[in-house]
Amino acid sequence: MIENKYRQCKRAVLIGLITTEQGKNKSKEYLDELNLLAETAKIEVCAIFFQRVCRSDTKTFRSDTKTFRSDTKTFRSDTKTFIGYGKLQDIVVYVKTHSIDTIIFDDELSPRQLKNIRKYIECTIIDRTQLILDIFYNRAKTYYARTQVEMAQYQYLLPRLTRMWTHLERQRGGIGFRGPGETELETDRRILRDRIGSLRRRLLSIDTQMSIQRKHRNKFIRVAIIGYTNVGKSTLMNILSKSTVFIENKLFATVDTTVRKTVIGNIPLLITDTVGFIRKLPTLLIKSFKSTLDEVRESDILLHVIDISHESFEEHIHIVRDTLSEIGIIDKPVLMVFNKIDTVNNLTFQEWKHNSCMKYSNKTVFLSAKMGIGISELKQMLFNQIKILHQKR
Repeated sequence: MIENKYRQCKRAVLIGLITTEQGKNKSKEYLDELNLLAETAKIEVCAIFFQRVCRSDTKTFRSDTKTFRSDTKTFRSDTKTFIGYGKLQDIVVYVKTHSIDTIIFDDELSPRQLKNIRKYIECTIIDRTQLILDIFYNRAKTYYARTQVEMAQYQYLLPRLTRMWTHLERQRGGIGFRGPGETELETDRRILRDRIGSLRRRLLSIDTQMSIQRKHRNKFIRVAIIGYTNVGKSTLMNILSKSTVFIENKLFATVDTTVRKTVIGNIPLLITDTVGFIRKLPTLLIKSFKSTLDEVRESDILLHVIDISHESFEEHIHIVRDTLSEIGIIDKPVLMVFNKIDTVNNLTFQEWKHNSCMKYSNKTVFLSAKMGIGISELKQMLFNQIKILHQKR
């Protein structure tokens, strides 16, 4: 397994972008979420930096008689250092002054950007993707989940491998060791590719086993609990199935898929607690967690849990829907479960309840899983859905 260099780091700064599509308020909200991710990884955030990436590129066109000037604005991150040289110098000064050992970017850095930034800053530099991958590995408890995350980590590292491993000197080949052989970097890349191939074969074998297990469950109606991370999915799972799935008020408290058998009314069913989704969920993780997401794909009903106390819960709904669409889940019956109603103002709650019912018709329930409010309404609505499926089978 790749050792994460920043696992023991304590002090960090966060860096985010402000664009026309993502204003300062929205960027601040995203960095607040990144701050929670850092706390989950036990990293102390000391400062937050914003960089506005609205740049004016001026082009001059000259003819025989006139000079034409064209001003065009482009909104994109700096291709060399992501944030530009000026802002990078400000961060360098802050890092040296306050003994910062980690810098976390809210967006994924290209290998070129990462290499250029390292020329100016002598500390650990990571991006959102790498942080999420490390959190997933630390939170994964089962052998299968850890294997999935490990392969995603190796795939992320492969294009960014720049003499990070110094266990080999330059190799020489040929008779009498004449002529150049593999360089250290080429050797490391070959080792990584072999390791990825080995993990992929291992995952295919486990996927086959889990597929057989799912076929044996076909006689049961299956319900999958989905939603944004840290919205109360595991708490709801414990209430519905009377189990003891680990819960914690942190992002990605659980990343292992848990299946429990329960009975609602007089109908037995299986309830699956799945990994939470998040903005900019790494594509590598989505591909690695194929079998985990197959639990969602092959379920009969989805319980989409939403944290109604979060100011961006509507955006979270769209993120979950986009992720489901990305993995090919577009036609499943969905029950919208708005959780944490005990933490919002009553007038605000009534307004949101009216708007949500207008949008989602009668497939909406409001509850507080922590306080046990509205659970009976959820069970009744769920029973009405599974009763129809049970009669058909």
